[in-house]
Amino acid sequence: MNGKRVLIVDDEEDLTWSISKHLSRDKDKFELIAVNSGMAALDVLAQVPVDLVITDIRMPEISGLDLLLKIRENYPQTKVVIMTAYGSSEIQDEANRRGCFKYIEKPFEIQELRKLILDVLQEKKGFEGKISDFQLTDLIQLLCLGRQTNSLHFEKDHQHGVIYFDDGNIVHATVGDLEGEDAFYEILTWEGGTFNLKKGDRAPKETIFKNWQNLLLEGLRRLDELRARVSHVDDRSTDVQRRIILLLENALSMRGIRLWAIVDESGFIVASAVAPEQKENLDLAEIIPIISKFISTAQDNGKEFEFGHTEEIFAQFEKGLIRLARIPAQNYYLVTLGDEFANGSLIRLESKKLIKQLEPLLPQL
Repeated sequence: MNGKRVLIVDDEEDLTWSISKHLSRDKDKFELIAVNSGMAALDVLAQVPVDLVITDIRMPEISGLDLLLKIRENYPQTKVVIMTAYGSSEIQDEANRRGCFKYIEKPFEIQELRKLILDVLQEKKGFEGKISDFQLTDLIQLLCLGRQTNSLHFEKDHQHGVIYFDDGNIVHATVGDLEGEDAFYEILTWEGGTFNLKKGDRAPKETIFKNWQNLLLEGLRRLDELRARVSHVDDRSTDVQRRIILLLENALSMRGIRLWAIVDESGFIVASAVAPEQKENLDLAEIIPIISKFISTAQDNGKEFEFGHTEEIFAQFEKGLIRLARIPAQNYYLVTLGDEFANGSLIRLESKKLIKQLEPLLPQL
């Protein structure tokens, strides 16, 4: 742990002096630097590498939040501990469990702070988070703790959401046609995207009246439920995908078969199985536009004759064949590519059997 450096930032000089005095006996474990403003902290960070920053949120000039955003931008590997007064052990526990920051509540015992510093520097389990892992919930908590009045704007996949804060309280949120708590909970589910902070921007109206801590706890509970459902669906979908591919692979035992695939109406391959001897020669990226053209041409012809959906396409060539069979009640086609030894009649029989097996599986993808 030698060579580790810890930076304490708080505008209360008595507090930083007391911390420096009591932790001086740990100088063999880490170097401690104490400053009384965000500006001074940035000066230190610009001059020497710092492993851990421990900062208050509410400070003059540069707030703790501004300092954290600067650290995130310029020193993403730096770890952060927030000194604050939560007032709720439940939300503090949730924040420590989920976020990229650790929180220590004022007033604290110096031994509590000392243990936290050593745990973070030793990267014990539960203390590995870096500010580069900054999450939406972290940002919301910091704005509330810092008693901020502003609006937080989010952009993700052409969606725009806004959360309004008034003296640290969440008072309004909008996204699309949603507003109030529903909009807040929706924004909380977003992963990725960008955010922009408009300081001093006040809400046009008040639609949220719940305490921010209870609001965030409820949002996190809903987020856990959503992730559990998504995980279950992903696991089930992966299992279904494996079963579909296994069915296609088993059908490769027929003579002359190069490829079995399931494609949608645009020609996009949902699942496929390529004969082992063809894996180096068959480029699926080249096949997709060809299949797509087959489907679109057949559908256009069907419309011209007013024949309805394309149920089957079969083309026999000098050195091979291609067959597309529509899977009833699904927007998928079962595609077969064969060489000159492939038997069209047997492929038709095998396709019918495969489609019966695939029909109950495809809706689960």
